[in-house]
Amino acid sequence: MALGSKTSSRGSIVAAAFIAVLLAAGGGMLWFVEHRPAAGLGSAVAIGGPFSLTDGDGKAVTDQTYRGKYLLVYFGYTYCPDVCPTTLTNVAAALDKLGPRADRLQPLFITVDPNRDTPAVVKQYAAAFSPRLIGLTGSPEQIKAVAHEYRVYYAVHRTGPGPNDYAMDHSSILYLMGPDGKFLSVVPADAGADTIAADLQRQLPSS
Repeated sequence: MALGSKTSSRGSIVAAAFIAVLLAAGGGMLWFVEHRPAAGLGSAVAIGGPFSLTDGDGKAVTDQTYRGKYLLVYFGYTYCPDVCPTTLTNVAAALDKLGPRADRLQPLFITVDPNRDTPAVVKQYAAAFSPRLIGLTGSPEQIKAVAHEYRVYYAVHRTGPGPNDYAMDHSSILYLMGPDGKFLSVVPADAGADTIAADLQRQLPSS
């Protein structure tokens, strides 16, 4: 993304916008600062990359599985009390508003809680919001790797002594990826369905 002054300038703008979103996400900004590219905050941020996960049917999938489609990627977990269900409800409504244009888009929900979110659990959870939404999980190592690729912050927050007495702190960001797997933009995850739909409509081709 550093070819030519115009492209370089656009990359810096995207990077600045992304950093602003992470700042709003709280802990995500701390993660980014600790892992930012050596070139500094003004450089284009590398977001996305190869991953290997498991879908709701227990089938292994990779980033190559979805080549040719735009991706709308969201990281969360099924025990999330409010942010995740609110965001995914708005995403589902936004997809309905897009009409046929939504066929070009594949929304993905990637858990940050693989210990509890088995393939069957993420499949049922995703289907509760939209038949278009695919839930993905994996081993803790696989989740850590894909979260690193997308610059996602997440951490266990203990709420009690039991093994399942915990919540997950995590950044809440929607990533729009191109058909070639490259990052295009962030979509406001805290916005309503109308705003999300309008943002996607500006960036998805009509034909």
